[in-house]
Amino acid sequence: MKKIISAVLALTVVAGVAFAGGAKDTSNVALNKDKPLVFFNRQPSDPTTGAIDMASMNWNAKTYYVGFDAAGGGAVQGKLITDYLAAADAAVIDRNGDGTIAYVLCIGDVGHNDSKARTEGIRRALGTWNGSTDPTVKKEGSVTVGGKTFKVVELEGKAMTGTDGSTWNANAATEAMGNWATKFGRQIDLVVSNNDGMAMGCLQASNFPAGVPIFGYDANADAIEAIGAGKLSGTVSQNVDAQAAGTLQVIRNLLDGLTGADVYSKGFTAADQYGNKITATVEYKADQKGLFALNGPVNAANWKQYTAGTRDAGIKQSTAAKKKVLLTIYNSADNFLSSSYLPALYYYAPLMGIDLTVVQGDGQNEASCLDKFTNFNNFDAFAINMVKTNSGRDYTDKLKY
Repeated sequence: MKKIISAVLALTVVAGVAFAGGAKDTSNVALNKDKPLVFFNRQPSDPTTGAIDMASMNWNAKTYYVGFDAAGGGAVQGKLITDYLAAADAAVIDRNGDGTIAYVLCIGDVGHNDSKARTEGIRRALGTWNGSTDPTVKKEGSVTVGGKTFKVVELEGKAMTGTDGSTWNANAATEAMGNWATKFGRQIDLVVSNNDGMAMGCLQASNFPAGVPIFGYDANADAIEAIGAGKLSGTVSQNVDAQAAGTLQVIRNLLDGLTGADVYSKGFTAADQYGNKITATVEYKADQKGLFALNGPVNAANWKQYTAGTRDAGIKQSTAAKKKVLLTIYNSADNFLSSSYLPALYYYAPLMGIDLTVVQGDGQNEASCLDKFTNFNNFDAFAINMVKTNSGRDYTDKLKY
């Protein structure tokens, strides 16, 4: 009888150490609430105040954010515009010769920290900043054009929301630009956009005023081509490869059991155990538990450096054990994420031993992502790009169980 009992106990071992009575030891099985969680591109924050949602960021010790320096990027875009104007012919820029540089502004999402930072950077550079990113709150500014000082006015700033409620909407920008061109005519001397998608949307307007400088943000492939063709005046690279590789590097570090400073230094400021190191500068901010890629201006002088196909040579094939990661994208139609970010993720993931499962939302309803954010036991880590920046808890609540 003793031999039979011993044989039964031996057969009860399945993925763990068996105890008397056939009980399974799950002490080394990670619970979903303890798995690595990285928010990316859309920082958990209050859409009104901009305050970082530290409750979400402190969900567990393995929660981080990876994005880019939004405030710094806004300043880069502002300087890109003022540098362009400083070197321009005043007689050409001031189209109606009224001594005023008037511009229209495409705002991505008034409740998004990145959109707020870009709007602020533009208005500060042009002197129209009045302490608020509200589309209606601005003041008269001034700028130097070809050695002369001109008054600056913002004719209109508008949040580009689609008919389906999605933000950063290129079609909405096309419609708005058409209306602006009709409404303001030759008063428009400059067009500025919070992203490339909306800027390219403006260029699609049939009555876009030919020759008017237009600036975007993101350095998407089509925007880079437009700069080369002389259609777009400039954009800002938020270093998509550093962000995408950085998102995966943090996840890889956490999956490999790294803790403390090693999580945000290995693969960034020092090579990781596989010899990989992102070549671009990515800065860590402890008060936000976030890593931020730096931005760079793109214009007619340097656009060729940003043409598609260039990847970070610092990331090579590793011997890392394959792990499964569930990743959400807030909007399948978002130009930057679909044409730039996702291709970069798909390039770097297999090099780092990461098997990605990507689910995408509609850019309007959080449920479009949340409903697909499931089957957690099948994954080793999670990467989240929310529809709304204050939705962090909706995702962490699902990981409790």
